Amino acid sequence: MATLPNPLPGLADDPSGRTLGLDLPLPAGRLVDTTDEGRWPEPLLWHADEPAAPGAWSAVLPARRTAGLLPVLVDLGSQGGPEGWELMPDEASYPGDHDAEEVLAESWTECAEEPDWPGLADSPEPTADPDALAAETADTLAADSARLKEPRLALVPARRSADIPAAIGWTGPMNHENDVARLCAVLRSWEDRFGIRVVSLTFDQLTVSVAAPPTTDSEAESVAAEHFAFCPDNIWQGTEDGSLAAYAKTLPGARTWSFWWD
Repeated sequence: MATLPNPLPGLADDPSGRTLGLDLPLPAGRLVDTTDEGRWPEPLLWHADEPAAPGAWSAVLPARRTAGLLPVLVDLGSQGGPEGWELMPDEASYPGDHDAEEVLAESWTECAEEPDWPGLADSPEPTADPDALAAETADTLAADSARLKEPRLALVPARRSADIPAAIGWTGPMNHENDVARLCAVLRSWEDRFGIRVVSLTFDQLTVSVAAPPTTDSEAESVAAEHFAFCPDNIWQGTEDGSLAAYAKTLPGARTWSFWWD
């Protein structure tokens, strides 16, 4: 797969971002090219220096169309922010080279007590516009200090929202999966089936907005199985009894899904 041109270096000469087709100038910010093995040849992301304000996400959405830059919130209060996250872009393959169900089935076989992979969940009808919901979710998260300590708006060159973790070489799931692009393949599938968007990243946590959440117990149980294969710690450490049944009860109608890898 051909690599898309990276427009981020242009922000060194035009910090306002006007050349990205934005109606409003970007706030003061910085380009991040720090990886676990030194400097990356090009910036991996840009993030603002000031806290994310309401409407900041919506203001930069035109950059997706004009420059291929996608918004995400990053938490500078989590292990020093992206500069301290031990990013490893050279360890990430291309998400499109992986099959989401194969990734989930392999993880299920390794981690679940029940050996038979139950298969992918069906797609509920969307009840919100995915991009509008992502912007609303970003505003909510930015105002919630219990979820994000120092949220900053970031821009990442990526083909789609699901690819953001791989595009920056995020290592949050390293204890579960060494190649984050395999998990991005699952996120792509969730984009298609559940209208998710990657909204925020910390050192080891990922939050997505969900435009088509499960609405019935049966749907929730199927989605819970996918979540377990994607992030077993969500179930093992996120419920009182570590059971899929308990976790599934939290999913009907949930507009955000969050994942944390120990």
